[in-house]
Amino acid sequence: MSHYSIKDLEHLSGIKAHTLRIWEQRYNFLHPDRTDTNIRLYNDDDLKLILNVSLLRDNGFKISKIAGMDARQIGEAVRQITDQQGTHHTEQIHALSLAMIDLDEERFEKIMSTNILQQGFEQTMMQVVFPFLRKIGVLWQTGSVTPAQEHFISNLIRQKLIVAIDGSFVSSKEKHKKYLLYLPEGELHELTLLFCYYAIKSRKNRVIYLGQNVPLADVVSTFNIYQPDYVLTILTTNKSVGKTQKYVNALGDSFKTAQLLLSGYQLLNNDIKLPSNARLLRRLEEFLSMLELQSERSILQE
Repeated sequence: MSHYSIKDLEHLSGIKAHTLRIWEQRYNFLHPDRTDTNIRLYNDDDLKLILNVSLLRDNGFKISKIAGMDARQIGEAVRQITDQQGTHHTEQIHALSLAMIDLDEERFEKIMSTNILQQGFEQTMMQVVFPFLRKIGVLWQTGSVTPAQEHFISNLIRQKLIVAIDGSFVSSKEKHKKYLLYLPEGELHELTLLFCYYAIKSRKNRVIYLGQNVPLADVVSTFNIYQPDYVLTILTTNKSVGKTQKYVNALGDSFKTAQLLLSGYQLLNNDIKLPSNARLLRRLEEFLSMLELQSERSILQE
């Protein structure tokens, strides 16, 4: 069982730590353990309860009423809300958090299927899945979300992306742009890159996807054969600014005939000088807008 600080509960639920302390005293529905230094420690059940309370409160339930409900009643009220047509994205993110904590694949499938049916795969990823991943990202880094929980939910999302990519057929006769996607050595988190793969392919562009942890020499040999218009990669793993700059310089020297599309923590948060043929992507929305503009131009040229 995991343990969470009151700040972890605040980040996941959106309820201020001060409010949680007041509720704990007034309604007596939280019973955290205490460390030797009197710091509150909450378990998985406490986290699930607070996520449910947050969702119910956002949907008009008064805290005094929630405090009088038992676990079964709270769970049923939450399911009724998250199963409704047109439920707000916040409720779906809460539901995904609960599915992750409980390792509940069936619940995950229902959440994803409902949202994809209502708003399509791309918007489900942008409006629900990526905000959810950002929400748990900090907690995973601090050890508040277990590796098992993170791997469980990440692999389920990865499966959805692979299926969506496989369903986006592009004929070899298509004359749209050619992309080469990869993650450098040491980079293992590929969900964002897989989504970019889907977004590119769904707009009838051609893609070669090399995956994670790829040596630059292998990327260069693939580039020389494939001759793509764009090379897209993400640099997230913590390295020195000097090493990151050296790697970016090597990209500029290796792929002079293509446009480099670069993103990731190391580029967004450090003063890295980019090659003249490189573009820094700060947000996924920026990349999607670029793809849409390309699609419009392709249609006009046909």
